[in-house]
Amino acid sequence: MNLGAVLGEFIGGNAVLLALAVFIIICVVLGVRIVPQSEKHVVERFGRLRAVLGPGINFIVPFLDRVAHKISILERQLPNAMQDAITADNVLVKVETSVFYRITEPEKTVYRIRDVDAAIATTVAGIVRSEIGKMELDHVQSNRAQLIDKVREQVAAMVDDWGIEVTRAEILDVNLDEATRAAMLQQLNAERARRAQVTEAEGKKRAVELAADAELYAAEQQAKARRIQAEAEAYATGIVAKAIKENGIEAAQYQVALKQVEALTAVGQGAGKQTIVVPANALEAFGDAFRMLKGRE
Repeated sequence: MNLGAVLGEFIGGNAVLLALAVFIIICVVLGVRIVPQSEKHVVERFGRLRAVLGPGINFIVPFLDRVAHKISILERQLPNAMQDAITADNVLVKVETSVFYRITEPEKTVYRIRDVDAAIATTVAGIVRSEIGKMELDHVQSNRAQLIDKVREQVAAMVDDWGIEVTRAEILDVNLDEATRAAMLQQLNAERARRAQVTEAEGKKRAVELAADAELYAAEQQAKARRIQAEAEAYATGIVAKAIKENGIEAAQYQVALKQVEALTAVGQGAGKQTIVVPANALEAFGDAFRMLKGRE
């Protein structure tokens, strides 16, 4: 008895069991699905949505259910796109955008939208044009963060029905044409010149104010010095008058003599040689004046 005959006899006697075993193996292979962590599988039964399989081991009904779509849930980046937009002050700008997204509900993405990337790019372009059209060019340049937040919020609301989450929406650059650039540069130079003129005028004005304040301060100090000097002279005159009143004509004669000595001393200290002519009757004149003063008292 050869091996072929033995094998044929065995298969012939156990054909049903072998067929059943093969069927069970095929059912296990078709019924068990292992889904990677980065994917979700969409299962259909007779062309209709049956279930969405998450990461790990999953079971489906063999021959009835089939995995129709394997969707990656990793974050994706759309290619950077350039679109034209017109600001509120009628300036044409070219805006470069970048969008990151990921699929959170594959059943919506599969059955509601055909080309996800194109749909998101079109949505972002429309929203960017709409938001920039509400702002002037200066505000677009200075409030870019606020513009990005508005774009991100509106894009997230629009794509929510597609089972997509927009994780980032950025405006990378806002470019202008050459004519607009030249006009802005001319305006910037004119503004710088105006500021320089204003600064120079303010400096001259401040210098005039400081000079006037200095003159006023000098005049006040001179007036204060004159007042103090006048008060000192008045005080000295009062002291002399009081001394004359208390001590008589001798005090006045003493003061006059003292002043004469001081005057002669000052003349003698002058540079060069001075010739001083003193009237012969000067002392008699002083004596007569004092006698007259004594007589009045």
